[in-house]
Amino acid sequence: MPMKANVIIKYGPYNSNGIVEYKTERLEGLQKFLTARGHKIIELRKANNWNNVEIIVNEENVFKCKLNDLEFGGDGELDPIVMEAEKMITKAF
Repeated sequence: MPMKANVIIKYGPYNSNGIVEYKTERLEGLQKFLTARGHKIIELRKANNWNNVEIIVNEENVFKCKLNDLEFGGDGELDPIVMEAEKMITKAF
């Protein structure tokens, strides 16, 4: 069984209904999915990279995607991007 990771999620602002700002609603499924598998989200860190999400484990960027590609809300169970992110986190060990 793989070790459980301490995860930092960096996210940038994105356009939602014509408003550009930092929002975490699209990160909810990712967070729920990772914590349900024993990983610990130690920080949500705002970044300047427009519409990007980066996942950092052991000070190494292990996954990157567009914020708008993540499903809005939910538990992440049906989001293939979230599943790929978790796979890359477990490979980091």
